[in-house]
Amino acid sequence: MRKIMQVAGAAGLALALAACGSADDASSEAQADTVELPADEAMAPVTAEPVTDPAATTDPAATPEAAEETPDTSADEAGAAAAEAAAAVEAAAAAAETTTE
Repeated sequence: MRKIMQVAGAAGLALALAACGSADDASSEAQADTVELPADEAMAPVTAEPVTDPAATTDPAATPEAAEETPDTSADEAGAAAAEAAAAVEAAAAAAETTTE
């Protein structure tokens, strides 16, 4: 009987606390003016003139270094590097075989 009274008292207190709360809606606090104001400022006309960047307008193919570099020369350089690496591996493998014998 005592537990029933405790549960009933707790339920009564919970209902009393719920009845004391306010019913303000959180969505009523947000106003459209506060959201649209930054967008309106972003749409304001721009008065500054654009500045050209000389580095951005330089044609990389017009430089002497780039004129020498073609896909064929870079492929040839890559092939030569691969051949050197293969020769180094073969030499290391041969050296390893002679030391283990």
